Amino acid sequence: MKPKLYLKENGQFKVDNVDKISYLYFPLTNYYSLKSSISPNLNGDAKIDQNSFALVPTSSEDIQNSFYNRNIYFRINDEYTWSITGNTPYQMLNKDEVSLEADFLVHKIIRSNDHFSCEIESLVPFNDSYQELHKVVFKNKTDQPLIIKPVISFPLYSRSADNLRDHRHVTSLLNRARIYKNGILNSPTFSFDERGHNLNKRNYGLFISEDYQIKNYWPILEEFIGEGNNILDPIVVKEDLNNEYKINESIEGFEITSGMELEKVKLIKNQAFTIVLSMIIDDDIEKIKNYTKSLSIKTFNTLKQDTLRAWEKELEPLSFKFKDSTLNGWLKWVTLQPILRRIYGCSFMPHHDYGRGGRGWRDLWQDLLALILMNPESVRKQLLNNYKGVRIDGSNATIIGEKPGEFLADRNNIARVWMDHGSWPLLTTMLYIDKSGDYEILLEEQNYFYDKFTHYTKKKNNEHVKKDNLLRDKNNQIYKGTILEHILVQNLLPIYNLGIHSNIRIEDADWNDAFDMAHNSGESVAFTSLYASNLIEIAKILRKLYENGIENISILKEIYEILIANDYKTISNKHINRDLFLNSVEAGCSGLKVSKNVQEIANLLEDKGKTLLMHIRHNEWLEGKEYSWFNGYYDDNSQPLDDVSKENMTLTGQVFAIFSGAATDDQIEKIIRSADKYLYNKDVGGYILNTNFKELKLNMGRAFGFAYGHKENGAMFSHMAVMYANSLYKRGFAHAGYKVLNSIYEHCINIDKSKIYPGIPEYINPKGRGMYHYLTGSASWYILTEVTEVFGIKGDFGSVVIEPKLLKRQFDDSGLAKIITLINGKLTNISFINKNNLDFGEYKIARVYDDELEVDYIETKFGVKLLSDIKSDNLNIILEKK
Repeated sequence: MKPKLYLKENGQFKVDNVDKISYLYFPLTNYYSLKSSISPNLNGDAKIDQNSFALVPTSSEDIQNSFYNRNIYFRINDEYTWSITGNTPYQMLNKDEVSLEADFLVHKIIRSNDHFSCEIESLVPFNDSYQELHKVVFKNKTDQPLIIKPVISFPLYSRSADNLRDHRHVTSLLNRARIYKNGILNSPTFSFDERGHNLNKRNYGLFISEDYQIKNYWPILEEFIGEGNNILDPIVVKEDLNNEYKINESIEGFEITSGMELEKVKLIKNQAFTIVLSMIIDDDIEKIKNYTKSLSIKTFNTLKQDTLRAWEKELEPLSFKFKDSTLNGWLKWVTLQPILRRIYGCSFMPHHDYGRGGRGWRDLWQDLLALILMNPESVRKQLLNNYKGVRIDGSNATIIGEKPGEFLADRNNIARVWMDHGSWPLLTTMLYIDKSGDYEILLEEQNYFYDKFTHYTKKKNNEHVKKDNLLRDKNNQIYKGTILEHILVQNLLPIYNLGIHSNIRIEDADWNDAFDMAHNSGESVAFTSLYASNLIEIAKILRKLYENGIENISILKEIYEILIANDYKTISNKHINRDLFLNSVEAGCSGLKVSKNVQEIANLLEDKGKTLLMHIRHNEWLEGKEYSWFNGYYDDNSQPLDDVSKENMTLTGQVFAIFSGAATDDQIEKIIRSADKYLYNKDVGGYILNTNFKELKLNMGRAFGFAYGHKENGAMFSHMAVMYANSLYKRGFAHAGYKVLNSIYEHCINIDKSKIYPGIPEYINPKGRGMYHYLTGSASWYILTEVTEVFGIKGDFGSVVIEPKLLKRQFDDSGLAKIITLINGKLTNISFINKNNLDFGEYKIARVYDDELEVDYIETKFGVKLLSDIKSDNLNIILEKK
């Protein structure tokens, strides 16, 4: 039978025949940052960080094919071995019925056959422990008594992921296991690899509730399995053996498992055997003892309810009510995903096996988009800390440390420049300011990141670098500039770093990390558009500051000098000014600040931004006989990547031309038609990144070494597809934007095609499978688009702007669509009432009620701006015919 998904509006879901899908996994975590994944066969791992894995590190192939699972075996009537994982030889011939039930974040697998059922419910409690809890319930369904021998074994890997291949055996010699009355604890002596030997403080163990008597302990994995046997059918389970291991005994120098054999249990009809397990990591053995001492069914049930309530509270600030109740439930999981990425970073899930923890610069800012919508009070400090990662040359550190405001140049000290990085902080900061009205944050001062890399990492300067990695002036004093100055230097410097076609050089890559082989002559037209629109946005900010009584701002003298440089005539002039600036701040800045009129600076920035947008609109537009679109890139041979005559098209090149305003409405119409022709593929969830260029293109990037249709080479890459939707909505093309979002949703919710649990993956492969689930920036953008564009709940320096772009199919049968979201820190129910069943483009906002009080407003392009603060927690928007 095929798998079938049942998803409720509150996000709870069930999957029948879940074992018919491969590579599934589910997150189990808490803010204390135990990071686990679990599959229907109980595979997956659990860890605190790269060097603290309790279970064997698990990549995507291991999820399906490794047998180092969490495991509870049962010997049934002394006849055969059965396991909750489903992996025993008996179960390979005699299949169980398998279903999954899931909630936030609780995972339950139910295996059933004609004789008995067994369920295992798993969670990481929402508290200050590194602990996985599991409740196992084995129930006899027959009239005949069943005699079962329960045997538990979670192989305790207990070390760094690096040791999976690097000294796997040698590091087992460090193991020191100790037997306790209700469990086994492994406390290795060292954390060990070729870079050094550090005294280990971590303890890794598995414990059971003390209600049950352990007959035999089996701490050594090879003894548990038995000579000539394997982990699918261990000798300890299928034979009645005894050993001499006693409580408080230590075992040294072997691979450790938490083997615990319980006394046999006789179950009559409908009788159940229930046991609770805790796998725990901690530096404090006494803390472990305290947690496990209270282990019981009652404790598990209490912690389960606490965990469900806690995650419900986390998700409470944002929910949607469209006509499609399944969509509402699906969006709950998408809303959770940015939270998961703040915990896991871009690592520590089975597909995310390329990182060692932490997030990158782009991730840092995009994850905050969703947080601003859900918990804006916590964002201000994070924003201020994040700006510590900006270098004075406009580049930035790319790896975020564990502590707030801690930054590194890059993994393995290989410094690179993604030319798009400077564009994202402004978008995030402006969302915060528009929602909160806190424009004063722009005038707060912050340090700059300063390491040995200067000139966009093209040069090194070790002489002036201090251990704190802070920029200093010529007098060796730590220099601080305003947040506005940080934004300015990030967006101003790139427009002096142009290629021969007058677009910003791609350097080591842009958003598409795999466009990484055009260092010399490559250009990103796409992000030139975004930087240009950012300059215009900064000009608007400055004029807003002027309206709020701020006439002058203070900026570093060197930044002002490059701002006013006369450089429009030639690219070489721009490069001269770029190099003069970079040389002037190479060994630290002057520290001298100048006070300048905000209107003057706004005019300069707006002029530069508009000039760039006009250049792209006219010089990068590719007009064809039937189909037309923008060029998005130049390769390292200075040739355009997009080509109408060759039918070569990139989605990124269109997204930012639309988003920035470079594209006219007429051009957008042509882009939509072209994208539907060349980039839309319903079988993979919608709009793919690019057409098939049918060459390796070593002059553009490693993306073209990937098989076409995978990852950055032509997959439906959710992040850029969602940004395409956002751009279309932003410009008023709501029907086209809806098609993008709905295509992704409909594909993902079809579990037979997408083969993932509810949520949005990083991309869809050519077979339709969702890949790299949970940890993707597309989740933040999907939620942002639903809130600010579909429902149109925006801000303008703290004032509430409402510009709905809902389609008539999204309203329920009574003409109602609702969103619950935060407005000025208050959880607000916002109802859009469309009694005449009007479509976008046909309706306007006729009246706005703050509870029963009508609110005054002024009209905007797509809606209204309220002229007073909202007093109640209910807002009713009446839509009528234009």
